[in-house]
Amino acid sequence: MSLIRWGIIGCGDVTEVKSGPALQKARGSALINVMRRNGDLAADYARRHGVPRWTDDAQTLIDDPEVDAVYVATPPSTHKQYTLMAAAAGKPVYVEKPMAMNYGECLAMVDACRAADVPLFVAYYRRSLPRFVKVGELLADDAIGEVRFVTVTLAQRAASITGDALPWRIIPEIAGGGLFVDLASHTLDLLDHLLGPIDTAQGFAGNQAELYPAEDIVSGSFVFQSGVQGAGVWCFTAFDEQDRVEISGSRGRISFSTFGANDPVRLVTAAGETDFHIEHPSHVQQPLIQTIVDELQGIGVCPSTGESGARTSRVMDALLGRLSPHVPKASLPTNCSQTSNP
Repeated sequence: MSLIRWGIIGCGDVTEVKSGPALQKARGSALINVMRRNGDLAADYARRHGVPRWTDDAQTLIDDPEVDAVYVATPPSTHKQYTLMAAAAGKPVYVEKPMAMNYGECLAMVDACRAADVPLFVAYYRRSLPRFVKVGELLADDAIGEVRFVTVTLAQRAASITGDALPWRIIPEIAGGGLFVDLASHTLDLLDHLLGPIDTAQGFAGNQAELYPAEDIVSGSFVFQSGVQGAGVWCFTAFDEQDRVEISGSRGRISFSTFGANDPVRLVTAAGETDFHIEHPSHVQQPLIQTIVDELQGIGVCPSTGESGARTSRVMDALLGRLSPHVPKASLPTNCSQTSNP
């Protein structure tokens, strides 16, 4: 295809800046149809973003003969449903993160897309952001020697909740969990990309402040297939804000934040300390979306697939105590192509 024409299912907040404009600005890409259950909001989005068509029905968008690929940007509770609908129509799918409500749903999505011979991509866009690409380059250049362990700390103050309506991200029936599922997924997926798949994970989840039904703290440990070990704590009712990932090796360490766009990537070795200040693009999903468009056009490969996204959900489920800590390596596919044989 010389031009990949996109339709969005769920043109809500995440699509306003992060992804919607990126679908319009990526080379060889166009956004031609958007859907939202509230037709007035869909029409408003289409008008403001210069999208030629809108609808309030997902099947109508999927069946649009001019839509080549479908971006599912709804909350996780409907990711599986819309992915299976798009796959049944023979259309490639780009689904928001976390990929689904749980690992089991992820596997069903992977299987459906494989059976339909269509690719499945997941919006773990940090895999392609320049500042994290730099981390990968430092690791590839052996800047810290052999990687030994990684530590993750994410702490946030308690969410401000007013009235009876809770944000969907802390309603387990919609989000698949709480803020851990929404935010830790980014870090865990990035570590999968940088250090390879995690083989074993075990954790503890709690609801310390009891402000809402979902967990508000998770801690745990994990071991990568390479033998690298890791530990993390994610707390969402803390005194202050912390966001730190540190990868330690035999000759140095690399530290960075997952969400702090202005924080440097820091390299510390015997030679001293070096900071790399790398800005995010205006539309943070655009670098990853470009790899998707390129792959659909046969000129590249996207680093974030349904298979890698499913691995991240499996690790989160294990840290939340939903799965056995260890899963045989044979069940953790590492290949990028969704249409290849398992």
